[in-house]
Amino acid sequence: MDKIIVTNRKAYRDYQVIKVWEAGIELKGSEVKSIRARKVNLNDSFARVEKGEVLLYNMHVSPYVQASYFNVDPIRVRRLLLHKNQIDRISAEVFQRGFTLVPLRLYFNERGFVKIELALCKGKKLYDRRRDIKRREEQLEIKRALRGKR
Repeated sequence: MDKIIVTNRKAYRDYQVIKVWEAGIELKGSEVKSIRARKVNLNDSFARVEKGEVLLYNMHVSPYVQASYFNVDPIRVRRLLLHKNQIDRISAEVFQRGFTLVPLRLYFNERGFVKIELALCKGKKLYDRRRDIKRREEQLEIKRALRGKR
């Protein structure tokens, strides 16, 4: 029943998703208005664990026109809201070799709060991406062939 605002489609292409968490996000009032208007971009965004906090980098939230001087920097670092034990678990897994935190989607939950789906990912190699594309095309051909027989 969640209302999806934006998804990070590049994440599924470039990374292998291992584990997913739901996190709140610390926003200013004008940012929430921009997000409701879908003026947000998750491409090239990532998260890091620093000093016991999870911080989100490079998420672009366009300034809300009517907010005038209340607007903030569109690419500012935003704090993600998680429980302490979740942060500890995430930081333990991130410090393993080759893992990174990538936001998958931004949405409103049932209560109307902005939530972000954060994933522990491992980067795909070029041959992994090619194999995925080939597998997807083969499945599409099978569906087309089956559809033609009916």
